[in-house]
Amino acid sequence: MVFRKHLGEESIPAEVLAARRPGTSDADWDSFEAQFRCEFPRLRSLFRRIYGGSADDELVLLAVEAAESWQQRPAGLKALDADRATAPDWFQSNAMLGGVCYVDLYATDLSGLRARIPYFRELGLTYLHLMPLFLAPESNSDGGYAVSSYRELNPALGTIEELASIAAELRANGISLVVDFIFNHTSNEHVWARKALAGDPEFEKYYWIFPDREMPDAYERTVREIFPDDHPGSFVPLPDGRWVWATFHSFQWDLNYRNPAVFRAMAQEMLFLANQGVEVLRMDAVAFVWKQLGTACESLPEAHLLLQAFNAVCRLAAPSLLFKSEAIVHPDEVVQYISPGECQLSYNPLQMALIWNSLATREVFLLAQALERRHAIPHGAAWVNYVRSHDDIGWTFSDEDAAEFGIGGYDHRRFLNAFFVNRFPGSFARGVPFQENPRTGDCRISGTTASLAGLEAGDAGAVDRILLAHAIVLSTGGIPLIYLGDEVGQLNDYGYAQDPGKAGDSRWVGRPAYPAARYALKDDPATPPGAIFKGLQHLIRVRAATPEFTGGRLVPFGTNNRSVLGYQRPSAPGAKPSVILVLANFADTRQEVTAETLSGLPGSAVELLSGRKVTVSAGLGLEPHRVLWLRFSPEARA
Repeated sequence: MVFRKHLGEESIPAEVLAARRPGTSDADWDSFEAQFRCEFPRLRSLFRRIYGGSADDELVLLAVEAAESWQQRPAGLKALDADRATAPDWFQSNAMLGGVCYVDLYATDLSGLRARIPYFRELGLTYLHLMPLFLAPESNSDGGYAVSSYRELNPALGTIEELASIAAELRANGISLVVDFIFNHTSNEHVWARKALAGDPEFEKYYWIFPDREMPDAYERTVREIFPDDHPGSFVPLPDGRWVWATFHSFQWDLNYRNPAVFRAMAQEMLFLANQGVEVLRMDAVAFVWKQLGTACESLPEAHLLLQAFNAVCRLAAPSLLFKSEAIVHPDEVVQYISPGECQLSYNPLQMALIWNSLATREVFLLAQALERRHAIPHGAAWVNYVRSHDDIGWTFSDEDAAEFGIGGYDHRRFLNAFFVNRFPGSFARGVPFQENPRTGDCRISGTTASLAGLEAGDAGAVDRILLAHAIVLSTGGIPLIYLGDEVGQLNDYGYAQDPGKAGDSRWVGRPAYPAARYALKDDPATPPGAIFKGLQHLIRVRAATPEFTGGRLVPFGTNNRSVLGYQRPSAPGAKPSVILVLANFADTRQEVTAETLSGLPGSAVELLSGRKVTVSAGLGLEPHRVLWLRFSPEARA
């Protein structure tokens, strides 16, 4: 088939027009045609930049599949598309609050998750990220990140129909469903991988499979090892003597996006999930999806083009779907994935790591620098800010940034590793090393928020540290994300070491099962779980009532105190002028912000967390780990 003659600048290809079903209403089809005329030129341009004009046949098939997917999209989701089109910045709201959990650990299965929706509403969630819940190898699946099917769930959790039903119920309760889209690789049990292993020539081209070591050796000269404990290099042998690319684990085979058929196949999986009611896709391992001989095969320009092209496909057939980037790379590279046309949301790994750095050092230099230099992102995009995730903590700060304060990156990372695994005198942290190299001291850190912040160790400052860390992610702008269970101070689960499928991966220490005993204490503020829950719930409610926290605009504020972080959140243009000044004391002792430092501000403010009027003209004192949210308005100027 040759479709290229149909890809003129103005016309809709005849094959796309022929995809209209008899039962599709004029209004529905008119909507698709309007979306097509708006978005297809961008998709066509991106597709040709990636694959050249010789792939136009695949492009038209892709457009036909988008048309079919749109016609299958449920009416409720089309209504959501229309609503979001009138409020494209909906995710910038100060009422946004995310939660993340593993379904099996937190609720046993989808039925149990449904029963927790009233609690999600009590907490204030508007966004729920369910960790990988799709079919995966039973013995070891990298926590579900080795996907064997994008259309079947782990049978122990439920069915895809149940997921769609829960998505609708969450949406009715104001909660957007978020799931992972693992698109760099599949498991070796995926039907595509099984066919490739059997020698099917079509599916051999879906992966990077070579007959001998010549090409693997050539690529590995410039590609770094990610999980050397699992396998050295980036390739693993197949039983028949061939070699397949496996960046992460031996059972996760990298997809070959140089093949446009792979792009088309993955776009279909993406649109299928969107039609089940998924509103945000977490785009896993975005930096690794494109390979180029002679490079590190990370964050190449084509990786961005692929994300933009996937984005354009979704604008055709699921216009309200958002992407969230997971790029744990150099800070200068993280921001490159964030834009309305690529990933509208992005994890903020630098801020997360530097919050922990400040808690360990009691100094805010690096965190303040990051907020000043690396917080701003394009309009129409937002950070997802978090204290910790399901994953390990890596010290992702730039060595060049650290050097400006006389900090040596290598030595400082070794200090942080020692501190957070309780190998440094006076440490309050009880983390566990992940992927530790005994020779170099290099590792990453696993653990729950409470165990890392000192609660496991019985440290007196633990509860306040936990609330301090969450107060930062709640007030810097973007979507704050809570690992569910942390809001009641769940501790490390060392039982993972007794499970053969998990024992080699210390990240499971930070993924405990639903902490029922701690939730039973959440309404008793005399207990640590209750104190954390009450304090966090108060922060969430005040934030939701504070319009200055809408959006992501942040203005630095130097406190002239090495232990006190400061930044300002001004009101939106056109709103009544005001500004929130956030001050956060990371020290274990009382700290002062002088009158001279505050002299450019009005003489008084309302401290939102206490509701009290505060005079600032004489300076301010902050107790250990104390946070102030100070609202200034012009009329308050002395």
